[in-house]
Amino acid sequence: MSRAPAHDILFEPVAIGPVVARNRFYQAPHCNGMGHRHPNACAEMRRVKAEGGWAVVCTEEVEIHPSTDVSPHIEGRIWDDADLPALRLITEKIHLHDSLAGIELAHNGPHALNLYSRTPSRNVSDFPVFGGHAPVQARRMDKEDIRELRRWHRDAAKRAVQAEFDLIHVYAGHALSIVSFFLSRRHNHRVDEYGGSTENRARLLRELVEETVETAHPRTAVAVRIAVDELVGAEGTHKEEVEEIIESMAELPDLWDLALAEWANDSASARFREEGFQEPYIRDIKRLTSKPVVGVGRYTSPDKMARLVRDGVLDLIGGARPSIADPFLPRKIEEGRYEDIRECIGCNICVTGDFLAAPIRCTQNPAMGEEWRRGWHPEHIRKRESDKSVLIVGAGPAGLEAARALAQREYEIVLAEAADEFGGRVAREARLPGLSSYVRVRDHRKLQLDQMGNASCYLKSRLTCEDILEYQIPRVVIATGCRWRRDGVSACNPLGVPVGEGAREPLTPDDVMSIVAGEPHAAGALPENARVLVWDDDHYYMASVIAEWLAGQGHSVCYATPASEVSAWTRNTMEQHFIQKRLLDLGVEVRSNEILRGISEGEAELACGFTGKRKRVCADAVVLVGARVPNDELFVGLQERRDEWSERGVEAVDLIGDAFAPATVAHAVYEGRRYAEETDMDEGEIRAGLFRREMVGLHP
Repeated sequence: MSRAPAHDILFEPVAIGPVVARNRFYQAPHCNGMGHRHPNACAEMRRVKAEGGWAVVCTEEVEIHPSTDVSPHIEGRIWDDADLPALRLITEKIHLHDSLAGIELAHNGPHALNLYSRTPSRNVSDFPVFGGHAPVQARRMDKEDIRELRRWHRDAAKRAVQAEFDLIHVYAGHALSIVSFFLSRRHNHRVDEYGGSTENRARLLRELVEETVETAHPRTAVAVRIAVDELVGAEGTHKEEVEEIIESMAELPDLWDLALAEWANDSASARFREEGFQEPYIRDIKRLTSKPVVGVGRYTSPDKMARLVRDGVLDLIGGARPSIADPFLPRKIEEGRYEDIRECIGCNICVTGDFLAAPIRCTQNPAMGEEWRRGWHPEHIRKRESDKSVLIVGAGPAGLEAARALAQREYEIVLAEAADEFGGRVAREARLPGLSSYVRVRDHRKLQLDQMGNASCYLKSRLTCEDILEYQIPRVVIATGCRWRRDGVSACNPLGVPVGEGAREPLTPDDVMSIVAGEPHAAGALPENARVLVWDDDHYYMASVIAEWLAGQGHSVCYATPASEVSAWTRNTMEQHFIQKRLLDLGVEVRSNEILRGISEGEAELACGFTGKRKRVCADAVVLVGARVPNDELFVGLQERRDEWSERGVEAVDLIGDAFAPATVAHAVYEGRRYAEETDMDEGEIRAGLFRREMVGLHP
């Protein structure tokens, strides 16, 4: 395999002030749910990125002072010298592979509730804090507060140099930084020299950049990460104004790092934004400065990356989510191993680690966040410890990942799938609106299996217990997925939903996906212009994509949920407001805080989640998106015949993925990897090696 000559441009070195990036791949700062609380895990995760070929590897935002404590989010900290050992660990790990270590210094102003430090929040103007509708207001910074902020930032920059970072970001991006609030005409109501004109609103940014350059040079480079547009029109910070700011400071920093505000816009999921949608906003920036420019776009295509450089749009290709899905993306392009690229699907499950204060995870890369805790690597896995083959029943995300990882360990694999296509749930869900990228979960794993050659994969192979025992394969893995319940059982309705005589049988997401796929056996085809109630007690994406599809087919759709908003859990993937807007734009009626209590002919009965008062809505059909049932019948049947295993040559039967416990696609992929990692371990080894914990000593 060899690299395409058109991609050679991506491996040219780039000077960034006093330092040089060995290629054009720049792992942009990204949160990870580990930060200051899990320093070993955080450092090892960054090390793997450097090993994978990212020339610049940056931290997440790093709090410069207790007055920017963003708890419960777990970010980095550089409050004082006590934080230096953890930060030095990060730079040491990154430098092992000759990559540059970048740090993003942040003061989040009104986004910092300071729940741990109990310090009053600060802002450019008197204004409520952001986040959780907290009954707290930020303090309007006076001149002394601004001088203090500048001093804290200088001190943090000095510590960053001590910790041997090669690049320091002055953060003015994503409408998260205090600097971005000074820049924004919506939020900056000041009448002094820090308010009013564009020049005045940019004064703090200029001061921080000048002081950071003075502190960092000549050893350490300085970057400005700035939001080019708030996407709210003239009342917000917009492209033309930011171009004016950049032009006025063009040669001050060593690099310009371009983003959009808010974070949910810049890191929008694939359901709402295509790869590289930011390009129109950043296209003209390079003409304003001689310094290198970096930007993101969820880029996984090397052709698009190379075009951006050739067209003079970017000097470095920024990647956060693509670097999570495939830490070895640069090395694979460099070596011409394009078919091995593990493409980001843009599901934003990685973001949930930040919102839920838990270690980062990734649908495509189950090793993400487990590099130190479990010792997993995205590209390497230990070799087999026996010659025993493995039969995997079910080629959904769990089965495919188990097969891929076991085949990589050099086991002989037999993979049997009952359907006429591989992929299980991801193949079916990928046909729904906005989810086409999910098919990458299947395609990557199937391609890897085809290349390795030690996995025999069969479609239309629905196995019985007797079939499995007849094969006499020592290890059996049941990965048969799950099915959506038709009886209405869900968190709000543990006893289910009664269906009256004459009422149409409720549909499930499985029925809808069968209709979408045009399967001849699809049950419950809908009449034209039907009135459909979609009941959502799942709260992730499924109910909303079904409502969207139904509306697109011309049906009159009512979406009802016991939650206060549509797809409530997707706040953790930064999609909720996009989803609700799309449904409302499509004319979907949204009924929140209501519980489905019954289905009758042509009607459904809903009850207020607070008062219990009932009301009836017209419904020719009801789609129930509630609980799921594991497809574990094969596993149960084999357990009942356990006394036959020995004579049939079967040593172990395991249940994984949704067949064990229905969850997200990311959970299923993770379980496939976990099974492959633990094969050949005894129970004691598994318990002992569950994962390492970050422990600290007690202070006297």
